[in-house]
Amino acid sequence: MPDLTALRPLLGDPRQYASVRGITLDDGAERGQRALLFSTGGGLDFMVLTDRQMDIGTLSLAGRQLGWQSSAGFVAPQLLSAEGDSAKGFDRGFSGFLVTCGLDHIGHPVPGHPHHGKLPYTPARLTAVGEDWARGILYAEGQSRQVRYGAEMLALTRRIEAAIGGTSLTITDRIENLGPMTQPVELMYHFNLGHPAIASGSEITLDGAPTTGPLTLPMPTGPGAATFHPVGHSGPAQCKITGQGVTIHLTFDGAELPCLQLWHDLRAGIAVQSIEPRNFLPDAPPPTLAPGEAISITQTLTFDPAAPIP
Repeated sequence: MPDLTALRPLLGDPRQYASVRGITLDDGAERGQRALLFSTGGGLDFMVLTDRQMDIGTLSLAGRQLGWQSSAGFVAPQLLSAEGDSAKGFDRGFSGFLVTCGLDHIGHPVPGHPHHGKLPYTPARLTAVGEDWARGILYAEGQSRQVRYGAEMLALTRRIEAAIGGTSLTITDRIENLGPMTQPVELMYHFNLGHPAIASGSEITLDGAPTTGPLTLPMPTGPGAATFHPVGHSGPAQCKITGQGVTIHLTFDGAELPCLQLWHDLRAGIAVQSIEPRNFLPDAPPPTLAPGEAISITQTLTFDPAAPIP
């Protein structure tokens, strides 16, 4: 990490080294979306999509894109309907390093609940953004709400922080029940990796135990079935992904996210590997929030340059 006290006098504007800048996407199906460009000064750059519940679109390390992108691009939320395409409208906009699923449902469509729930692609209200050189961080915070009269009234407040000069970021979510009724909360973080974050030979481990790999890219067959890997403990759990020239460490609390779900579609022209921590096991009921109750979930991602996979 750089010595920020020594570095600051060398900069006409500190944003020439590290910054968060607000932009609006302005072409094609992405047109009109607000976004935030994070540049840490340490080689980590990523785009937070304010109008898609503060999820992460592009993400690169030293100029190499690691987040998966579909040919649809980052479709503006006003062009999407969760209920369309037989309640699989999610797939029309599925793209980017992170898509958050929930808060009512995280699986395939069932009556009353579209694929991966009603939260995806919900615009957030941006409440804070900037550079804090005293603490050595870049930050942004915003809130998305999933509300229907007589049903769920849930708020997700997300804060993203990245160390100035570093190659890591932290996502902290607070989910609060704003309504008068107890509500179940389903939550899954759909982290999507593309080449070179995944490559032939890539492996995925959970707390050091193998879960997936070595992968072969591309594969001729269709999407693989999701696999479920219980964490089995509270406290820090670590998922490690080895890619081509990069190792990714995802750290989360096993009490907050007790299950790691994995899924991939490695066909030519798609080539996505998804890392999906979720807040309940497949054979267990989701947690509930009483009126006024809230929970917090924190995850940290660290991106380390590594030797190419043999």
